[in-house]
Amino acid sequence: MSGINDYIDSEVKGNDVVLFMKGTPGFPQCGFSGQVVQILDYIGADYKGVDVLTSAELRQGIKEYSNWPTIPQLYVKGEFVGGCDIIREMFQAGELQTFLVDKGVSVKATA
Repeated sequence: MSGINDYIDSEVKGNDVVLFMKGTPGFPQCGFSGQVVQILDYIGADYKGVDVLTSAELRQGIKEYSNWPTIPQLYVKGEFVGGCDIIREMFQAGELQTFLVDKGVSVKATA
């Protein structure tokens, strides 16, 4: 299991924004992953999507890595931010954009 943990760790630490999701940003395979993709695309955040459906080991590994039971999971600058509900609430409150900018991640200006 350490191999998958090393892979997850390198993705989390090697990308400013990474979304572990079901499917890909271009073709999400679940509604929750799709919602987070829509939010990130809307605010113009550059992110990497990692499809957990490619491997049962990865799907289980990310849950253990974050100690969070659900997917999708968003990481920013190596920090676990949350799943769909948390990201949606942050976005609706205008906090997600501020959080990303504070972390040094550029987003487009949104109304």
